[in-house]
Amino acid sequence: MLNNLLNKNKTNQKNSSGSQIPFRLNFLFIIVAVLFAVLIGQLAYLQVMYGAKFKAEVNRTDSTVETKNVQRGMVFDSTGRVLVGNKVHQAITYTKGVNTLSSEIYNTATALGKYVTVSTKTLTKRQMADFYLSNPTTLKRIEQKIPNISQYSSDSRYDKALKYLYSHDMNYTDQQKNDATIFAKMSAAYQLSTTYIKETGVSDKEIAEVGEHLTSMPGVKVGTSWTRDYPNGDSIKSIIGTVSSQKSGLPSDRVNELLAQGYSRNDSVGQSYLEKQYESVLRGTKSQTEVETTGNNEITKEVTKYAGKKGDNLQLTINASFQKKLQSLVRDAEEGAGGYSTGTYAVVMNPNTGGIIGIAGVDRNPSTGKITNNALGTINSSIVMGSVVKGATVSGALMSGVITPTNSTLTDSPINIGGVKKASWFNKNGGANIAVDASTALEVSSNSYMMQLAMKEAKFNYVSGGALNMSTKSFDIQRGYFNQFGLGVKTGVDLPGESTGLQGASTKKYIGSALDLSFGNYDAYTVMQVAQYMSTVANGGYRLKPHVLASIRGTSKNGGLGSVESSVTPTVLNKIDMTAAQRKVVTDGLYDVVHGTNTYKTGGSMSSISPSISAKTGTAETFYKGTSTVTLSLASYAPSKNPQVVVALAMPNLSTSAESNNMDLAKKIYSAYWSMVQAKP
Repeated sequence: MLNNLLNKNKTNQKNSSGSQIPFRLNFLFIIVAVLFAVLIGQLAYLQVMYGAKFKAEVNRTDSTVETKNVQRGMVFDSTGRVLVGNKVHQAITYTKGVNTLSSEIYNTATALGKYVTVSTKTLTKRQMADFYLSNPTTLKRIEQKIPNISQYSSDSRYDKALKYLYSHDMNYTDQQKNDATIFAKMSAAYQLSTTYIKETGVSDKEIAEVGEHLTSMPGVKVGTSWTRDYPNGDSIKSIIGTVSSQKSGLPSDRVNELLAQGYSRNDSVGQSYLEKQYESVLRGTKSQTEVETTGNNEITKEVTKYAGKKGDNLQLTINASFQKKLQSLVRDAEEGAGGYSTGTYAVVMNPNTGGIIGIAGVDRNPSTGKITNNALGTINSSIVMGSVVKGATVSGALMSGVITPTNSTLTDSPINIGGVKKASWFNKNGGANIAVDASTALEVSSNSYMMQLAMKEAKFNYVSGGALNMSTKSFDIQRGYFNQFGLGVKTGVDLPGESTGLQGASTKKYIGSALDLSFGNYDAYTVMQVAQYMSTVANGGYRLKPHVLASIRGTSKNGGLGSVESSVTPTVLNKIDMTAAQRKVVTDGLYDVVHGTNTYKTGGSMSSISPSISAKTGTAETFYKGTSTVTLSLASYAPSKNPQVVVALAMPNLSTSAESNNMDLAKKIYSAYWSMVQAKP
């Protein structure tokens, strides 16, 4: 019986197990079936509702505009000679693709490095390390040497790898450095922008080998580059200015401004003077290519939308041959100056248009004697000019009415202010009281006459030996007339960096200097201001804005000067309110400086210049490091009766024994002008 019960229990257990297992499996199958049905339903839903959208996403293409630089406009002289051109070079370029990985750039750089050698002088430690770690295998090997590297984020792991390289003396091969430099240039490029890997000095062998392997180096192309070329000598650079290279890129102080204008960081741009002043004209317009890419960032189509336009050309008023000769004459004059001379500067201008025909200058270091070209010293070096300003002093007195064309005679004698005497060079001791009118005062360069005019304008009653209780308004009165002629104000010349000159103190303490101001021995002016002043006298009283740009021109089919797009016309800044009779007093005096009959005329040595010139010489008493020096200057025009050209020059801080350096230089400049620029009238 007991056995029967045991057998019955076993039977019940078996039946119980057999009945539970199918139920669990069935329940599991039901759950799986439900989930599978939901999945199928979701897939069906996506297929029906969003299938077209997903298909379009896979086949989607993005359109991006790729830009490329064009050649910069050239600069020509007044006769059509090329002053600044573009020298074309074979080059290796790289256009960065869309979302290109550093590992892909690494592969391209190492491939290109087999065929092209570049300079590694600018390669930095960081650039070398970035290249080294761009190889995934190398990066992984370095990370394995760093303890607990797995606990850091990917960025921190890279920083740790960099520090490891910096702390260990890695012996990079020359080939690795070459490849790293190429890698750095490629990495610095913007997406779909073109950069130069090697822009000059590319050999025929490099061109051939790169051309054979272009298919294995995505983005690499054989192209051309250009650099500025100066076929008539690079001394013109001191006027034209310079252009940044692709290597140096945009000037650091103007990066944001230029980027906002559409430049790339590695674009070339005018850095100074005319190149900077007319950047918008010379730069041209970049080409535009529409590039289509797939969702996988593969380029599928390139369409040129705009071929680009070379920069327009500048034609200057400067005559290249004469400019070169003028610079040579100025340098020769400075080499013969010696002593404490600090430079020589000259401007040659058309008084009827304001066009600058020649602009030259040199600086000299008195300590070493070294001479360097600096034509722009004519607009930014302020010099106490001396008696050249006396034409403006007399003009001011005529306009103020303190003298008239028929009543201008005064007595030249030393001006005695409280026992301190100031006198004319020919009557220093006051041995004779010499009667001079306005024209004669210019002819003999009377300091006494000019000081008396200043006191009359200030309504000061001069008494020999008395105190100079003159109003400080004398400074303003004189400077007001000087400014009308261009002395002490910017001339408006189309070259950046122009100085306004320097004004001396104008308080009561310095009232005695108001007398010095009247004969040019106080305020300082630029040579360009002196040229503008004398042009205003020569053309009948119109102060014209000086300019070196004559016109903006297109490019002809053969690459030369094309049609005129715009021209510079004379710009009148102000008109001098003088009558014909008043002007004649001044022009007669300037003519007599050279051709007069007075024993004391100051420019007689220039009477041989043909055609005849009118001029005002200048000698200022100056000091250099405590040593007494003189500054010789000259303002002149020719011919006297129908002025066609103005010559202004200055030679600061010469030895006190110097006498005619300024006039000797003027004679050579006029000779060169009439033989090289314009036939004698």
